[in-house]
Amino acid sequence: MEINYTDINSKTIDSWVDGGWEWGKAISHEEFLQAKKGYPGVLLTPTKKVPLEWFGSFEGKKLLGLASGGGQQMPVFTALGAECTVLDYSQRQLDNEKMVAEREGYEINIVRADMTKPLPFEDESFDIIFHPVSNCYIKDVQHVWNECYRILKKGGILLAGLDNGIAFAWGEDFKEIIFTLPFDPLTNPEHMKYMEENEGGVQFSHTIEEQIDGQIRAGLRLTNVFQDTDGFGKFHEHNIPTFWATRSVKD
Repeated sequence: MEINYTDINSKTIDSWVDGGWEWGKAISHEEFLQAKKGYPGVLLTPTKKVPLEWFGSFEGKKLLGLASGGGQQMPVFTALGAECTVLDYSQRQLDNEKMVAEREGYEINIVRADMTKPLPFEDESFDIIFHPVSNCYIKDVQHVWNECYRILKKGGILLAGLDNGIAFAWGEDFKEIIFTLPFDPLTNPEHMKYMEENEGGVQFSHTIEEQIDGQIRAGLRLTNVFQDTDGFGKFHEHNIPTFWATRSVKD
């Protein structure tokens, strides 16, 4: 029987947010006011802030936060002059977006949708797509890149945070390699059991071919990249990168 895994992930992330998940904590009023004074830096990956030059200007730009709910990045972009839309499948993350928008008195288009389906936007709708680490929650990454290309305007920018997959081979304590990649709970019962035991939803490892070459195959031109650690644990302590961030353009 096919598992509707994105619904599982939506409910899982809702529970993480309710439990105080780091990536579900909205920015404060003070942080919003600070953003109005200038770009404070935002995260695509756990620790490194995205360079301002990756964005260009924000004023008047139509920006999509793709799987970017939580009230962390969209308020910053709005404060800097962007016209923001946020799409997420976690209702709790979208609740945070609504809460901040109402608190600060700005408009934002909030869309609850599953990014494994066609994105509910017209062709060439956005100047910028901001897509923090979230592809680890879906199996088919190419679909997302194809849809990003479709909804970006000519000259539009895709900024993406990507899990490089290596951590999926290791146990929670990072003491030994316990799984062979790819990590895919939909085809490997051991992977699914591990996810269930650790309340991790349904997550997937992806290759560099899927994550970066996939953007190129969709028609995007890669312009910049950096790597990052997860911010804690053995890999972080030994400066072993587990994430990439990319900037691509639709020519």
